[in-house]
Amino acid sequence: MKRVKRAAAATRDQTRPRSGLRARLRLPGGVPPEERPSTYWLLLALTGVLLVIGLVMVLSASSVQSLAEFGSTWVYFVRQVMWVLIGLVGLVISSRLDYRLLRRASVPLLVLSLLLLVVVLIPGIGISVNGARAWLGAGPMRMQPSELVKLALLLFSCDLLARRAHKMDDSRLTLVPIIVVMGVTAMLMMLQPDLGSTMVMGVIIFAVLFVAGVPLLRLGGVFAAGSTLALGLALAAPYRRNRLLAFLDPSRDPMNTGYQINQSLVGLASGGLFGVGLGESRSKYGFLPNAHTDFIFAIISEELGLVGALLVIGMFLGFATLGVKAALRAPDRFGMLLAGGITAWILAQALVNIGGVVGLMPITGLTLPFISAGGSSLVVTLLSTGILLNVAAQGTAPVKAKTRPEPYRSRAHPAMRSDPAPSRG
Repeated sequence: MKRVKRAAAATRDQTRPRSGLRARLRLPGGVPPEERPSTYWLLLALTGVLLVIGLVMVLSASSVQSLAEFGSTWVYFVRQVMWVLIGLVGLVISSRLDYRLLRRASVPLLVLSLLLLVVVLIPGIGISVNGARAWLGAGPMRMQPSELVKLALLLFSCDLLARRAHKMDDSRLTLVPIIVVMGVTAMLMMLQPDLGSTMVMGVIIFAVLFVAGVPLLRLGGVFAAGSTLALGLALAAPYRRNRLLAFLDPSRDPMNTGYQINQSLVGLASGGLFGVGLGESRSKYGFLPNAHTDFIFAIISEELGLVGALLVIGMFLGFATLGVKAALRAPDRFGMLLAGGITAWILAQALVNIGGVVGLMPITGLTLPFISAGGSSLVVTLLSTGILLNVAAQGTAPVKAKTRPEPYRSRAHPAMRSDPAPSRG
């Protein structure tokens, strides 16, 4: 009799209409695996492969420095494993919690991240590394508020542009608020100073504005002003000006400003087509600074050769393609903007890092997503990737072409329509 009652209660619970928070939670985990789009699985697989490559290369690139500093070759690798596990927890949570709920947290998260950017500038609290006061914490447990602010500013911009889609021609309600917040954030980040993260943040906002449909003339003006300002900041500080000159002519000062790029190019050239072998890099023996962080791509090229380097680049390009596909198939405008912004973020940071390593761009100090050793950068990147997976899991199938075309208005992608503001009640 008790079994019958329990079965009846379970049936009533399954058929009972959901309300409140349960109605607003659409967990992708509740979708049967066979119904999830291929984009979701391919993004998940690429993320996993990049993480594995990162762990292997961090162990190889950091072993010599770890042995010299701590007497063990495993210290930096163990730290990286710890950060990967923390990041994977964030990825699982963000991939299962409906991304629409993040709209409510966009403003509080932005305020919190801006406060952290102020706190990090306080002497005695902020930790200075290589001339930049950009970290909070103690020992190996450090975080960079500049990583968190990228996600916060992205959520804020996507929410605002999703709610005001029908007012895209009014810059006072769309473009101006985002530029103002971006300006305040950039000013705080440049006080650290952190030009590389500021540039990536600018790329993120530019991508979101472009996808949202901001008029190209205004967007071009913003791009020109931002580029001019970035160049001016790069030339204003002596050390950044020296980096720029070293990028233009590495042989001009080979033992000082051009040392890193020259050693990076030596490592790249030493790898040849198939590399010297995993773990056999010579550059990591004190010749190439930051071999396991900023310049890990040089170690990949040296040990795995041109084939390994092109494979890594191909993975990032594949990630970008899948991210664009997820954005185009997003179920709403907010999801489309969010997926597009995260994709631009990861691709831009990868291109800036690789461009600096191979000598095509100035060195900025940015890490290679998923691969370089690092804590807050890896955790926030995995958290953002989980949001991208969330959007991809709820993506709609592409609309098939019809024999008789309908008017343009009826064929508009649903994600291009404005989204209602989330309930605050």
